[in-house]
Amino acid sequence: MDLTLQILGLTLGLIYLYFEYNADKRMFIVGIVMPMVSMAVYYRRGIYADFSLSIYYLLMAVYSYMVWTGLLSPKEKRGKPLPIRHLPLRYVAPLLVALVLIWGAIAAFLVCFTDSTVPYVDAFTTALSIVTTWVLSRKYIEQWIGWILVDVISVGLYLYKDIYPYALLYVVYVVVACLGIRKWRKLMAGQG
Repeated sequence: MDLTLQILGLTLGLIYLYFEYNADKRMFIVGIVMPMVSMAVYYRRGIYADFSLSIYYLLMAVYSYMVWTGLLSPKEKRGKPLPIRHLPLRYVAPLLVALVLIWGAIAAFLVCFTDSTVPYVDAFTTALSIVTTWVLSRKYIEQWIGWILVDVISVGLYLYKDIYPYALLYVVYVVVACLGIRKWRKLMAGQG
């Protein structure tokens, strides 16, 4: 059962990644189902921060779909798709502060209240994923940089925890994230 869920999660992750690479809003439809599968896998393996992160991903998939399609835009822009753009410099410091605070809070929780064997790494990938998911929700191209870092660390984490299909998925994520920056730059150039 556990391996079946891991393979299903791998398959959904690849579909999601294909849509994300192409800046296709359908990724958020997959992004509603995929976290449910991952929650089962993470809970069984004691990766509690990633379990909680899957709940966040589920909620952010709904929010991001609404942002990308313009459903949450002001009335005059409602229904117009959000363009790919660069992260404004004024957001960098607040995002770094948020990353450090979230990482510290999650790590403290994992150390004090769980039997996690990887609290600091689990907390870091979770905190960075939270911040990077927000960056993705706003369709900023720099989201790929956050994912590269998360994905590289996650490969090691999943190998350590013997979750080999997810380790493989994250190797693919690293490669596609590196290619994704270039693809989104081309898409962004074609917007204007």
